[in-house]
Amino acid sequence: MTTIRREVLTLPAAPLGPDNPLPPLRPLDEAHRIDDRDRAGLPRDMARQVDYEPLRSLLPVHVRDGYDRERAPRGLDALVIENDRLRATVLPGLGGRIASLHHKPTDRELLYVNPVLQPANFALNGAWFSGGIEWNIGATGHTTLSCSPVHAARVRAPDGGEMLRLWEWERLRDLPFQVDLWLPDGSDFLYVGARIRNPHERPVPTYWWSNTAVPEDRRVLAPADEAWHFGYERRLRQVPVPEYDGVDRTYPLNSTYAADYFYEVPDGRRRWIAALDADGHGLVQTSTDLLRGRKLFVWGTGPGGRRWQEWLTEPGTGGYCEIQAGLVRTQLEHVKLEAESEVSWLEAYGPLDAAPDGDWPTVLRRAEDRLEAALPRADVDAAYDAWRPYADTGPGERLATGSGWGALEVLRAGWKLPGTPFDEDTLGEEQRPWLHLLRAGSLPGPEHHEPPGGTLVARPWRDMLETTAATPLAEYHLGVAQWHGDDRAQAVRSWERGLKSAADRWPLLRCLAVADQQDGHHERAADRYTEAFDDLCARRTDAAAEGDAGWAAVTAALGREAIGALLAAGRTADARTVWERLDPATRARGRFRLTEGELLAAEGRTEEARAVFDDGFEVADLREGADSIGLLWARLDDAPLPARYDFRMWPDGE
Repeated sequence: MTTIRREVLTLPAAPLGPDNPLPPLRPLDEAHRIDDRDRAGLPRDMARQVDYEPLRSLLPVHVRDGYDRERAPRGLDALVIENDRLRATVLPGLGGRIASLHHKPTDRELLYVNPVLQPANFALNGAWFSGGIEWNIGATGHTTLSCSPVHAARVRAPDGGEMLRLWEWERLRDLPFQVDLWLPDGSDFLYVGARIRNPHERPVPTYWWSNTAVPEDRRVLAPADEAWHFGYERRLRQVPVPEYDGVDRTYPLNSTYAADYFYEVPDGRRRWIAALDADGHGLVQTSTDLLRGRKLFVWGTGPGGRRWQEWLTEPGTGGYCEIQAGLVRTQLEHVKLEAESEVSWLEAYGPLDAAPDGDWPTVLRRAEDRLEAALPRADVDAAYDAWRPYADTGPGERLATGSGWGALEVLRAGWKLPGTPFDEDTLGEEQRPWLHLLRAGSLPGPEHHEPPGGTLVARPWRDMLETTAATPLAEYHLGVAQWHGDDRAQAVRSWERGLKSAADRWPLLRCLAVADQQDGHHERAADRYTEAFDDLCARRTDAAAEGDAGWAAVTAALGREAIGALLAAGRTADARTVWERLDPATRARGRFRLTEGELLAAEGRTEEARAVFDDGFEVADLREGADSIGLLWARLDDAPLPARYDFRMWPDGE
């Protein structure tokens, strides 16, 4: 009989730390953009979906960059669902990630299991970690829920047993979703029923990719003879499968550089992807036809790819690749979800034994035959049909609690969402001021000059901000919402109005400084950043200065932005003044050691800047595809970039 139980998974983990309290006003630094040269040759539906409302802002989500690389044993709440054949370990506090999928008869782990929890800057909002199966919803990239809790509960399964339901409110697109996991008795396959709902009276763009990490010493099979290749040079082109440029790319270790291969699975062909070791053992994922896309991601064997592999885990523990499944051909596209509609599908994950070597058509035919014998395509469709009536079943025992944002939206709009209750008792401190705005029409201010919390930017909340009392705090939040709505001039006017009577001026000054930067007014931006940092330092109490995490986070974030703006304006002395006012603990962090190197280089103190590299530093939140370390090194030394700092993921000259 299938069982669901709680466990604690203990492993070396780096703490997440506080979120960045500054609203993310700048455009996304998104690697998944298509070079204009490649747009003309795209299929019509792909071109339309590539251009359909790509994400331009992280608002209302905050950036998660407070983590470090100091790992210590930590217990993680886990939920284990198992039958006599499979055991799946789920982490509800970390996006509902499936951390392990163990096949009991063969005693084989089917996934790549990361032995550590090390956040890195790969999610849309920063913190992400590698390994397992993750559920990516929202927009191109790893979900903002990668390191956030989701709701979880027991639910009755179609076979009369138990399902594990995961659900949350995705804030970038304001959409609720659910993932139902169950194991029929005697089944070698984990079934996953997924649903995204649009309760709004307007269409909303959506996105989904299920990402599965598997050991990279595999051959990856998918029923396709062509793929769309996308690398960090941002070129999208169609290539043959399996061999491209004289190399069989279905073996991840045959690629030198990191790349995506989006397989062109023909219409009518069964949707599946598998990763098999040299002995023919491994994992297969299959689904109902709605989940159209299949993808292989490889890190490559180049120095940058290997460095990233080490960075995400412990050196010597083995690398991984990802096999993925999504709603469309590529991760560059978004799907229109019509008003008051939903989209749902079923996936299945389990073991597959098939010979991986040989000519491509023969290998695919053998694997497909073995898959059909183990799990007929008709059975997947039947399982989906059986699950659909249970998707609305109310959950039983609550096993984990996610955020209160869904509860707030349900209270605002009065939506009925059977199967995924967003109960009022999940509302927390983050939602408190917005609940007051909803019920009383006013926005309460933070206590003791604390930094303002996050801003809700959807149109209904913006309308409420426009009609509430025009306090400095309300003007601040209104400006952020207007900025998100691309009403930049109005946003600036709101911030300027708020500034006239604000006791705490730094939040408004910082927003105005970002607006100046975006408009090319770098000198004025530098002035406003200087004034904002001065005001922030004046507002910090003695208690806050002695280690309050929130104040430390906002001082570090504002100081880092101010130094960057001042260096861009050529005001190195002012940048040095800001640097000296940062806490010693902040200055010792790897990100700020890099900032110190940039400051020293700007001051002409080349040898001291070079010494920063010699002393060693680690930028915990180094962004995927970023080259800031290499650019600084090139200013200081003609020698090759040392391997410990080489995170480059593309060929030289690209």
